[in-house]
Amino acid sequence: MSSQATSSETVSGRLTIIGLGPGDARFLTLDAQEALRAAQDIIGYAPYVARVPVTPGQRRIASDNRVEIARAEEALRLAASGRRVAVVSGGDPGIFAMAAAVLEAVDNGDPAWRALDIEILPGISAMQAAAARLGAPLGHDFCVISLSDNLKPWSVIETRLELAARADFVMAFYNPASRARPQRIHDAFALLRRALPEDRLVVFAKSVGRAEEDIAITTLGRADPSVVDMSTLVLIGASGTKLVARGDAPPFVYTSRKAP
Repeated sequence: MSSQATSSETVSGRLTIIGLGPGDARFLTLDAQEALRAAQDIIGYAPYVARVPVTPGQRRIASDNRVEIARAEEALRLAASGRRVAVVSGGDPGIFAMAAAVLEAVDNGDPAWRALDIEILPGISAMQAAAARLGAPLGHDFCVISLSDNLKPWSVIETRLELAARADFVMAFYNPASRARPQRIHDAFALLRRALPEDRLVVFAKSVGRAEEDIAITTLGRADPSVVDMSTLVLIGASGTKLVARGDAPPFVYTSRKAP
């Protein structure tokens, strides 16, 4: 997606917002690989920048996870100065990641930034990677909710969880727990246990696509949310989500496309 110029002022440079996928470089799209090689500056959260294959002569600008707007503004300033800049995110940049931060900075920042050549390249999200490992848990209607209350009040998240449970969506949780927010995943499970049957399927997919990958399938009644961290993608099944036992092979999890 390239922006349309809204100013007569000419702005040089190029900004590409890239999804790195869930981990292994095999998950990178060809477009993402080419854009990373072409970039002069790689900007992003430090662990994501560290995942980018090294290209001689590139400058790497790593920063903390909570400075998204400042990071976006720095990337835009560099692109406006004529640099080829890549802003990197894990997974897909449009899902709880840097694409929204960059566009928010464009919306509220220097009007000249609107004339920049900006492209957003998709990546494989954590929920897609986890779903592929499991089978097809997202095979019917689903929703995606961030459990982080850094940018929105917890009461809003509670309302969304309640409504998603009532609507019988499969739910994928991003940002489920961190050192600063260890209690929120427990709060979410307490709410869901009041709203859903205890045999509802639950998946904890940790570090999908990396060496430490671990996927656990359990139920809402048996699930231990204390095992969840920021590298864990949590899936809550719908009434149509089923487990297919396969002997010694890992089971499949899928959600029927038929209405319950």
